[in-house]
Amino acid sequence: MRKPRRRPSLTLVKNAVTARIADGVSAIPAADWDACAGSANPFVSHAFLSILERSGSARSRTGWQPVPIIVDGPDGKPAAIAPAYAKSHSQGEYVFDHAWADAWERAGGRYYPKLQIAVPFTPAPG
Repeated sequence: MRKPRRRPSLTLVKNAVTARIADGVSAIPAADWDACAGSANPFVSHAFLSILERSGSARSRTGWQPVPIIVDGPDGKPAAIAPAYAKSHSQGEYVFDHAWADAWERAGGRYYPKLQIAVPFTPAPG
């Protein structure tokens, strides 16, 4: 007769990471942001993205509410950061989803707000 398999017990993950959303790029120290972003692409630099916020170009009233996502490593320091925006429309981006949004809303769904991880207003690869 076979012994029943023992279920593994639940243990805490020692090297856990946590994700959080900041109130904007400007709410994150530039050194933390740039350490994650690197220097190869100027469009993901803290300086560029925070200027978009301060100038009013990327703000909730323009349909680009900054909600950057930060992943903190086991040491509590940022290990990864993504420029993310809660969008209330599809203007100013290079993902042409207007037809999808219209179809979804005609079917009774709510397409917006949507979360988009991207650099506002630029199709440049870096």
